[in-house]
Amino acid sequence: MAKSAGIHHITSITGDGKKNFGFYTKTLGLRFVKRTVNFDDPSAWHLYYGNETGAPGSALTFFLWDGVRPGRQGMGQAVEVAYAVPKGSLGFWKKRLDSEGLPSGEGERFGDKLLSLADLEGMKIELVETASAANASAWADGPTPVEHAIRGFSGITLRPHSGSRTAEVLRDAFGYTDGGKDGERQRFLGSADIGAHIDLVIENEQPRGSQGAATLHHVAFRAKDDADEMEMTNKIRNVLCIDTTEQIDRMYFKSVYFREPGGILFEIATDSPGFTWDEPKESLGTSLKLPPWHERNRAQIQKALPPLE
Repeated sequence: MAKSAGIHHITSITGDGKKNFGFYTKTLGLRFVKRTVNFDDPSAWHLYYGNETGAPGSALTFFLWDGVRPGRQGMGQAVEVAYAVPKGSLGFWKKRLDSEGLPSGEGERFGDKLLSLADLEGMKIELVETASAANASAWADGPTPVEHAIRGFSGITLRPHSGSRTAEVLRDAFGYTDGGKDGERQRFLGSADIGAHIDLVIENEQPRGSQGAATLHHVAFRAKDDADEMEMTNKIRNVLCIDTTEQIDRMYFKSVYFREPGGILFEIATDSPGFTWDEPKESLGTSLKLPPWHERNRAQIQKALPPLE
């Protein structure tokens, strides 16, 4: 049975490229691993931040629609991105955030200490001390000390309309196992060192979410290769009776999309070929990369894109 090891990437929406770029590369110390466009809307940037290579389980990506209005986080959405940092790192991060005037709150969940904060547009983020973070690589040349640097995702929180069927997708299509409960949260576990956990929270009285800046667009789950992706897709279509797209080539991975019954857009993404196939590791994110079908319009596209740095 094909199983997903965990989260492949998470995609969000931003309305301010300079704020977004500065916060994720300087404050959080993530590497800017890919500078490209939304393949379906080449007037918009698609920005990728991750560890040294943007390995599966580390890439947070943003569609930049310049000036887009803020969305509302609520039911039918993924709502909180949890990053994994090594044990003993939260003191460093608390001081770093305080020095930049960014409020954060301390907490604990499933036995792991965490800091909760928001980016400059209000998207919810958590920094979680996890034992498995020590097994994952960080960006060695980043602006934060490597011993405290973000390794990738710890997990993500989903607030679906229907928790029972969302759980069914996680178990039956992706092979997640039960990770127990902590208060209102039900946890599901993959096997990877980063991006392994999914938390479901059901709050029927919460308003529905609406899409816009500072909201999450979709969550992508890992498939080892095309064969595993097709096996998962067939289960979703034929066993769970949920419609999916056909496989779509996204250059850095191949994707299948579907909206799970709780209202959240899910993607299945292959681990390969990854972000280094069209530029070397040493220069990731330094030049605009376009899919072949947009290359003939490169000059026009590049001129229209808002500045980042």
